[in-house]
Order: sequence, then C-alpha cells, then structure tokens
Amino acid sequence: MPRRPTAPIAEFPVSGSDAGPYGITCGPDSALWFTMVHHGRIGRITTGGDVTSYQLEPASSGPSIITTGPDDALWFTEFRSHRIGRITTTGNITSFPLPTPDAGPFGITAGPDGALWFTEASADRIGRITPDGDVTEFPLPLSGAFPSAIATGPDNRLWFTMNQANAIGAIGLDGGVTINPLPTPAAAPVGITTGADGAMWFVEIGAGQIGRIAPDGKIDEFALPDPASRPHAIAADADGNCWFTEWGANRIGRITPDGRIDEHDLPSPSSEPHGITLGPDGAIWTALEIGTVARLTPR
Repeated sequence: MPRRPTAPIAEFPVSGSDAGPYGITCGPDSALWFTMVHHGRIGRITTGGDVTSYQLEPASSGPSIITTGPDDALWFTEFRSHRIGRITTTGNITSFPLPTPDAGPFGITAGPDGALWFTEASADRIGRITPDGDVTEFPLPLSGAFPSAIATGPDNRLWFTMNQANAIGAIGLDGGVTINPLPTPAAAPVGITTGADGAMWFVEIGAGQIGRIAPDGKIDEFALPDPASRPHAIAADADGNCWFTEWGANRIGRITPDGRIDEHDLPSPSSEPHGITLGPDGAIWTALEIGTVARLTPR
C-alpha cells in the first residue's frame, strides 16, 4: 500500500474554470509558466502567487505543453493551430507554422543541440525547431502512433511516448528511431521525464502504472493502487524522485528510484491535475484544469 503522507498544498486561482490550465514549466525568470488550452492563453505565476497572462491569436490555438528554450524564452505547442509558439519573459509572442498540415504538435522539450524537439501527434513525426524558427521533421516508422510527450535523455537522444502504439521511442540527433514496446497492453503512455538515475520515467494513463526505461531499453513497470487513476504527466525533483499527476484520482503522486509510491490528495474535488514541474522554490507545481495552479511543498 502507498503511504498517504501529509504535505502542505496551496492552490492559486489563475483563470476561469473553463480556461483549462494544462502544461506548466519553470521559466528562466524563476516564475512558473503555463498554458490555458481552452482559452488560447499563456500564463505566468510567481512563487508568491502573482498572476499575469497573455492572449494568443487565435484563441482556439490549443496551447498544450510548454518548456524553457535555450534562448531563455518559453516555447510551447499549439495543438489546434499546428504551430510552435514562443513567448519571451516580457510577453512578446511569435508563432511558427509547421510544414506538415494538421500535424497536431503536443510535447516539446529543449534538446541537447540548442534546438527544441517536439512531437507531431496527428502526423506520426518528431519535429525539431531552431531558436530562429527553422523546422525539420522526421517521420516515425509506425502509423497511428500518436507521439505525445518528449524529453531529452542522458544519452543525448530524445525519448518520447507513443500513446496509441503502446511504446516508448527514442530518436537520435541524426533522426534514427528506436522503438521499445511496452509489456502491458493498452498502457497508453503520455508523460515522460529524465530521472536522476540515468533512466527515463513515464506514466501509463491507460494502465494506472509508472514505467521506467533504461537507455538499453529494459523496462520496469510499477502499478499504482488505483488502476483507474489515469496518471498524466511526470517530472523529476532534485532528490532523485519523480512526481506525477493522477488526473482520474485527483492526486499528486511520488515514486522513488526503487519504486516506492506516496500519494497526496488535492484539496479541491475533481480538480483535474495535468502538467507538473519542479519549481524554483523546490516545491512541486501542478496545473489544474478547474482554473488553479497547486503548489505542493515536500516535507
């Protein structure tokens, strides 16, 4: 059984309940930046709770995942507008259309080569964009894979989940792709992050499990107590643990490198936690679709 420790959790209103705070990341300005997927806005919240937001055009662009780029700007995917967006810490916004129509960009991360790498969920491609907007696309050897989240691995490859192909992929800087099928059928992996142990950790939203894959492809899976908890996003902390959202169970979980699991109930019912990140204050910050951002302070 998991431990249910008590950790202080504070919630900060950041939008209306219909805006849909979704992805979240720690910015270069020591604030938290997040997407509002339903209203087409990018939000910023300080560790003290001060909130600013910026409107995208069109409002229906569907900003999803957001990350800090090598140029100290925030980069994000526009799932419905099929663009990659960039916003400076002062609020200047640029968008870059993708060569492939209806690509559906979703996950994005800073690569080891000074570029941003992203998934094209609707086009079965991995994309690369330089800070000045040059885009390269690499087709995957599978169709209907729905590549989702992506993260840079310790081996300088980009590791990504294939939600509908039930696999974890890795792509080298030269575009070479390796595919690692998951042991559990219909696991539907989504979030992925680099662990302090030199492995990639990911969540299986369809199976209620946390997965770990080593650079050589060896996979371990750890079942959550509630198989219907629908883990969604995952982020590593400074102590070697990984934190994840349980979208279907209204909780934030933590898994240690040896597979021990703690879970923390969120204060607001049915808050729909999505993105998660380590903040500049050492706390865990989570975007909640009800229009708030939560801060969990580990004990």
